[in-house]
Amino acid sequence: MREITVPPLATAPQVGGLADAVFERAQKEPNRVVLGRKADGRWTDVTAERFRDEVLALAKGLLAQGVRFGDRVAIMSRTRYEWTLFDFALWTVGAQAVPVYPTSSADQVLWMLYDAEVTACVVEHEDHAMTVGSVIDRLPHLKRLWQLDAGAVAELTAAGEHLDDEVVGRHRLALTPDTPATVIYTSGTTGRPKGCVLTHANFMYESDTLVTGWESVFRSRPGDEASTLLFLPLAHVLGRMVQVAAVRTGVKLGHQPNLTAAALLPDLVAFRPTFILAVPYIFEKIFGAARRRAEAEGRDGPFDKAVDVAVRYAEALEAKAFGTGPGPGAGLRMQHQLYDKLVYGKLREAMGGRVRHAMSGGSAMDRRLGLFFAGAGVVVYEGYGLTETTSAATANPPERTRYGTVGRPIPGVTVHIAEDGEVWLRGPNVFSGYLNNPKATDAVLNDGWFATGDLGALDEDGYLTLTGRKKEIIKTSGGKTVSPGTLEDRVRSHPLVSQCIVVGNDRPYVAALVTLDEEAVDHWLRMRGKDVPAPAELVRDPDLEREIRRAVVAANTLVSQAESIRTFRILGAPFKEELGLLTPSLKLKRKAIEKAYAAEIEALYKAAPKA
Repeated sequence: MREITVPPLATAPQVGGLADAVFERAQKEPNRVVLGRKADGRWTDVTAERFRDEVLALAKGLLAQGVRFGDRVAIMSRTRYEWTLFDFALWTVGAQAVPVYPTSSADQVLWMLYDAEVTACVVEHEDHAMTVGSVIDRLPHLKRLWQLDAGAVAELTAAGEHLDDEVVGRHRLALTPDTPATVIYTSGTTGRPKGCVLTHANFMYESDTLVTGWESVFRSRPGDEASTLLFLPLAHVLGRMVQVAAVRTGVKLGHQPNLTAAALLPDLVAFRPTFILAVPYIFEKIFGAARRRAEAEGRDGPFDKAVDVAVRYAEALEAKAFGTGPGPGAGLRMQHQLYDKLVYGKLREAMGGRVRHAMSGGSAMDRRLGLFFAGAGVVVYEGYGLTETTSAATANPPERTRYGTVGRPIPGVTVHIAEDGEVWLRGPNVFSGYLNNPKATDAVLNDGWFATGDLGALDEDGYLTLTGRKKEIIKTSGGKTVSPGTLEDRVRSHPLVSQCIVVGNDRPYVAALVTLDEEAVDHWLRMRGKDVPAPAELVRDPDLEREIRRAVVAANTLVSQAESIRTFRILGAPFKEELGLLTPSLKLKRKAIEKAYAAEIEALYKAAPKA
């Protein structure tokens, strides 16, 4: 199959903007709880009426401080309640939010704020203020800087008290769906980040489509109040889309800024979401923590058996859904019921107890991991999208999930596979272009089609499988082309591996650099009675090398011998964003890594292959 279109479920919006949902909800259901806010370690409910009043008061303050219709205002913060408040206040007055990752360097901040001609900036704390301050002399349009932890919301609310509500109302009524809502900069893996201009219509269509088509996944059981804890960065398009969808539909939304297990897991238990949205890394971490806990308690054997049962159970259900099997047999059902009490139920409790569905995007999820979670009672719907498509362009549909794929086009979207295997997309969620960059826009947009740069294939049922990135294809000196993503994802699925980068351009064979998951390795060493050595000694541990070799051998089963990883090197430190080796969304900066580790890569081709 080369092309598939799924008919739309939602209609393209004809009037209004994103902030209308806040005011309409407050009018219809003023006492409905729409957000949860954590303060002093406790969660409190925020009603639709209260949220509307806070948005209105902040919008008046923005106008009083000089923010005007069409202005761009940067937000540099972790995921927190105030970000959502500022987003909707800015949209209420017709301004455009420009999200900035809180880990961005001064050079990155300078580029985005300069390119977007930002007139004001909201930062979370003093460190962010200092980052902006270090480049402020080169930002001629920047006039205002507000700091959340220094009382920015109260300051602005006080500044706008003298304005009438009607002033804000006139601004909101001037909005149309094609008004730009935000400029989100790409991760910049291959050069300077580009500013994607996304309209109110892009977000409204995307969120309304996903809510209409996937409404059943938002609740644990019929009648439940749907809620989600957002821990994705709001600087990323997926986090922003989740925020918009929750506010537009009245799904209770909470915020969690810290992705460490120590911070996230207690809030999952306290907030008790009915569904979550995450990247595969989060599910890998949850699984890894459960596996390490079982091993520490001497239950690794039963845990591994439970994993096998969950996978087989989910595979049987998958086969039944597609008409290729009868479903789980009696023996498998009995085993599944046993392990549901012993293992799966505890895993669900660690996620708050009510989560039965989740959505995953941002990178590929290992098929076996997806099957395990489904068998354990949490179905993960994997999807695919980009900043340019306002997040999801494809997603696995409820009741017919094909694990290991990124699903079918969401309603209203067309997926086309070009002659060279590139994935092209078209639909109401596709962006209007890159800010100040018509050349880059023309390079990817053609007659409504967006050329993604990703490679993929459609199966007979219209499910998309991604196979790599066009710009990342490796060509060995022998002329063999290799897509590194598949190999890297499989190596990275090993619990001891944190990151993997495959190299081999103009080289005789493919090789890899591997970094370690510190927490998993510490546990692995303790379970074997070993002291934690210095990194230089650890990477030479023969037992550890054998474990990583197993991961490499497993990855090599996916490709031909000519495409396989012939040798690898374990590194003593991970690739870090602050060293310029990762994007803010944790994607590998391949050229930067290859330059930083040029000596290590060269050594891979002087030693005899070992994988």
